[in-house]
Amino acid sequence: MTTVDLAVLDNPVWGALLGVQRPFASVRGQAARYLPEVSPFAAVEDAADPAAWADLAALAGPEETLLVPGAPEGPVPGWELIGGGRGVQLTGEDLVAAPDPEVVRLGEADVPEMLDLVARTRPGPFGPRTRELGSYLGIRRNGVLAAMAGERVRPPGWTEISAVCTDPAYRGQGLANRLVRAVAAVVRERGERPFLHAAGNNENAIRLYLAMGFRHRRDINFHAYRKATR
Repeated sequence: MTTVDLAVLDNPVWGALLGVQRPFASVRGQAARYLPEVSPFAAVEDAADPAAWADLAALAGPEETLLVPGAPEGPVPGWELIGGGRGVQLTGEDLVAAPDPEVVRLGEADVPEMLDLVARTRPGPFGPRTRELGSYLGIRRNGVLAAMAGERVRPPGWTEISAVCTDPAYRGQGLANRLVRAVAAVVRERGERPFLHAAGNNENAIRLYLAMGFRHRRDINFHAYRKATR
């Protein structure tokens, strides 16, 4: 596996939107964001520079909410902090990746089911075109999409595993564990390394990921902003 730079994970959305995911981006100066139907995530090159936030304001609609990973704790001029919270960033150097014979690739025809599963399990933001960011894998039981996971943010050398969720009727069967390992196998086939984010208060998920071989790299803010109206 090629040597990769851990520092790009300090601002992963910025690295992704200026790199392989540029086709899904709107970029202006020191700011970038995913297209609205793809993801609400956005980034600024330097969170301490008001000019970068002004560039981001030019990319945002008047009532639109943007999620900015790694944003500062304090107020940002021209923006209202309306939600979000603390999360953790985990890297998967020690994760054992493994393809799974029961796993199926999810495509455009599966999007309605994927959106339904996300709405019921709330693993994080997932829009009508999020699936296009990478490979999404699922496990079906009796024809029903029981669990899924996929790829989201892709800074240089890394891929974020995201949308890990299981229908409540099928929890406790290890499906999420298998899907994370299967997605990681896809990531490593490209010579990249997996990482992921989890809500800081989701202790069960964090415990599972650490047991699987992920390492805690850092805590990270996931603040939600809207342009100030005055």
